[in-house]
Amino acid sequence: MAIFNPSKDQVRSFFTDAWRKRRAGGVLTPLETMAADLIAQHPEYHTDLEDPDASQREYTVEGGRTNPFLHLSMHLAIQEQLSIDHPPGIRAVWEQLLRSRDEHEAAHVIMEALGEVVWEAQRLGKPLDSDHYLDLIRRQATHDH
Repeated sequence: MAIFNPSKDQVRSFFTDAWRKRRAGGVLTPLETMAADLIAQHPEYHTDLEDPDASQREYTVEGGRTNPFLHLSMHLAIQEQLSIDHPPGIRAVWEQLLRSRDEHEAAHVIMEALGEVVWEAQRLGKPLDSDHYLDLIRRQATHDH
């Protein structure tokens, strides 16, 4: 089974093309529509996505700027996880989050947990720990907001 693993340039082109099409009133695929909707929710990234040189820009922690392409990619990954309830139970903890947050804020809670478990998996050279991932989200869902 082949896993879709786009290059950095392909990811960046996908987002900039989806945003360009949206702004021009073009026809978008369902995935491009999802991406453009996410971009619309992030006005702080519009300048980057409209800059022809953005695809070559490096976004470093030291530079103090969030990588808009990584951030938007994580949003899409989370939407996919929710749509198929994988890891099993993520949709239930999502519903818990929505009791005290709007959808965008809830997605950012999940994103923070996803970033932590991906970092741990890479650091330890192990597969992503789905139970720990869901537990991190659950902890935030049960905290008063």
